[in-house]
Amino acid sequence: MKAIRFIGIKQPLELQEIPIPEIGARDILVNVKAAGICHSDAHYRAGVSPVRLIPLTLGHEVAGLVEKIGAQVTNVKVGERVCLHYNISCGDCYHCSTGNDQFCEKVLMLGHYTDGGFAEYISVPARNAIHLPDEIPFEQGATLMCASATALHALRKSRLKGGQRAAIFGVGGLGQSAVQLAKAFGALEVYAVDINEDKLKLAAQYGAIPVNGKKVDAVAEIKKLTNGKGVDVAIEMIGLRQTMKQAIQTAGVMGRVVIVGLSNQPLEIDTYNELLGNEVELIGSNDHHLQELPLLIEMARRNILDTSQFVTKTVPLDADAVNQVLDDLERFSGDVRTVIVPASNQAEA
Repeated sequence: MKAIRFIGIKQPLELQEIPIPEIGARDILVNVKAAGICHSDAHYRAGVSPVRLIPLTLGHEVAGLVEKIGAQVTNVKVGERVCLHYNISCGDCYHCSTGNDQFCEKVLMLGHYTDGGFAEYISVPARNAIHLPDEIPFEQGATLMCASATALHALRKSRLKGGQRAAIFGVGGLGQSAVQLAKAFGALEVYAVDINEDKLKLAAQYGAIPVNGKKVDAVAEIKKLTNGKGVDVAIEMIGLRQTMKQAIQTAGVMGRVVIVGLSNQPLEIDTYNELLGNEVELIGSNDHHLQELPLLIEMARRNILDTSQFVTKTVPLDADAVNQVLDDLERFSGDVRTVIVPASNQAEA
């Protein structure tokens, strides 16, 4: 089969021919219909977040059709539409038993620690397959598995309550979901902060108040719009020191700041004025839980979470096209979400 592979830090991904993966008794083989390209993939290529194996097939946002099942699989059938939870966990350790499977002692993340979905086929444990309703296209189902799932987990970590105010820093793939989910959680106002006017316009369609960080001081603008109070919840989804700092500075009394964006840069905080003085909480949010995904899928099926405008571009299983998308993401100039649709699957997807 064809697969797009990571071959080394700061090197272009390569299209290679590799064997179709084998499956065990509790595994399934999935014919990939769509694989989202995430900003994390750009981080992997750049070496910001190291991968475990080289070469490695990237891609952790995956949806497709079940091609084959192992002898002991009972939860899915051949031909079923599925999207894939990207953390392969053991199911038995302390973290798995408490529902925090992203911290599994043996966790293998698709496209990071084990081969992912930038390929024609992928093998995963059957427990990682989530039924994808007919109402949700494969491309949108793929993006739900990271962008939307990570946003849901971050909102849950934030403890956002009805009637509170929220600010979302970065309204790309994750941020557009976060805007809608914050509204679904009952947020009175949601401020969308970005420098891309098209993304801000889309966030506004979902009920956000747009704040263009290129045209105004985002912190001052949000403080002005909230009569100096700031927000109850600020979520940073970009991974830049500047926007992390801004998220902290927009938090009001007893505010919660959730950091989602990946970064390897240190963050300086004015301990009293930005943290202690207002009893602001700084919260890290890492991935999401397997148990959160059925709710997310149901919210998308009911259109509480509208993903119809998230996928703004599709590309074939072509290394040059994918490398260009990663280049754009590194410059923060990419589309809301670009999804790979293997050429043999385009008519079906």
